Amino acid sequence: MKNKKTCCYKFYRLSYFIIISVIVFIGVLIVTINATSYKKSKLSELQNNGDLFLRCVKEEYRISGNITSDSIKRLHAIFSKENKLTIYIYDEEGNCRLSDADYTAEKGFVTDFDGIIIDNNGNPSEKEEVKPLSKNMISTLDDGDYLDFDNNNFSSKKPSLLYGTRFFLRVNELTESSKMYILIYGKADSLNGFIFKIIIYYVIFAVISVYLASLLLRKNLKKYAGYENDFLKVSEMYAKGDFSEKLRTDIDGTLKEIAEYINALAANVEKGEEKSKTFIANVSHELRTPMTTIGGFVDGILDGTIPKSRQNEYLVLVSKEIKRLRILITSMLSMTRFESGTMRPNFKPTNLTDLVIQTVLMFEKKIEDKMLEVEGLDSNSLVAVVDSDLMQQVIYNIVENAVKFVNERGTLTFRFEKADGLCILSIKNTGEGLQNSEIQQVFDRFYKTDSSRGKDTTGLGLGLSISRKIVHLHKGHIVVKSVYGEYTEFQVQIPENLNRT
Repeated sequence: MKNKKTCCYKFYRLSYFIIISVIVFIGVLIVTINATSYKKSKLSELQNNGDLFLRCVKEEYRISGNITSDSIKRLHAIFSKENKLTIYIYDEEGNCRLSDADYTAEKGFVTDFDGIIIDNNGNPSEKEEVKPLSKNMISTLDDGDYLDFDNNNFSSKKPSLLYGTRFFLRVNELTESSKMYILIYGKADSLNGFIFKIIIYYVIFAVISVYLASLLLRKNLKKYAGYENDFLKVSEMYAKGDFSEKLRTDIDGTLKEIAEYINALAANVEKGEEKSKTFIANVSHELRTPMTTIGGFVDGILDGTIPKSRQNEYLVLVSKEIKRLRILITSMLSMTRFESGTMRPNFKPTNLTDLVIQTVLMFEKKIEDKMLEVEGLDSNSLVAVVDSDLMQQVIYNIVENAVKFVNERGTLTFRFEKADGLCILSIKNTGEGLQNSEIQQVFDRFYKTDSSRGKDTTGLGLGLSISRKIVHLHKGHIVVKSVYGEYTEFQVQIPENLNRT
């Protein structure tokens, strides 16, 4: 059975063992409680009969003055027969003065309890010799009543209940009282029968309960063990890189949530693998292009294909391609540091307005060449706790994009403000703008819009992706807004205080 290897099967066996143990424990408890209660009721009944017998004996003794009188013997025989008791009366020395044998031997009365005196023909036999009362029992009865099983015969086939007590006899107030002892034995057969019935009824109940529990457990075992096998199968596929199947979510409780999380994790891994393949393909392409250019120019210079008069011109192109390679490698290293969490920013209060002005000055010539109008740089200072070098890289990437894609004689607008504990830096440029589908992908690595490919032949498509990671490192957000054919706006929103998120 394949299910025997599953954790569910182990849990099934443990549950089965616990259920049986609990049922056995409850059964023992129920039998013990009921047996004890029934025993107490029978002992109480025995004691009441014994006390009634003693009151009658005392009354007869006041009349006759003799414990072995015919009236007391007859009373003894009737009580013994009617209540199915065996009664012994002892004197102060422990000698038996009255027993079943006394009356049955003399008058022919027969009792149906242990010690009946009858011969093989059913006739009364001679008087039975009764042993004296032991010193231990005398001492016990002197200390108080005895009401329990007969300890001396407890291991016999038919154990009996015993009520023993001390009492005093006297004819009247003037006569001296005599100390006596009485032992009254009652049958324990009803107690044994009662216990046997309880055990039988409970065994039937236990068997039915275990059977129903087994059916329920087996049903759940089949369900969960089957799911565990499916879980193992799909997990093995995931380990081998095959994400074609998903875990079933038609299960109850926490397992459903676990399956949903694992399915989401598998989808992310699958998506990550696709991104990694795309990333490697893009990096290979981006590296191959400048490397091919550099190799071709260098080979042309070395083999004389490029004349000496134009070698400096081609060396300048080689230098630009090398710079492009350096930027690509630096950007990829930055991406790796961000994603691995090894980047350790140096946070300190920084004037963001000054950072923007310094960055815009780097593009002064390009701004003049496009005859752009710049607005908003005369705003009040906006101070935030940031890593100034990293934040300047963000500003540089956004301004660079804005200058590249702004229309001729267009406008660059900068806005600085605080709202709800956030420092907001906005950089807006007029121009072609972005389509809705492009806005969703603008922060992806190596992504370039269709229109930008012709306008930006040197860009790598990593700037905005790196910028977003830097802003996230500052517990902030970077938002893009655009109306196609009108403008594009990037907003950098970071907490004024890093303790706020």
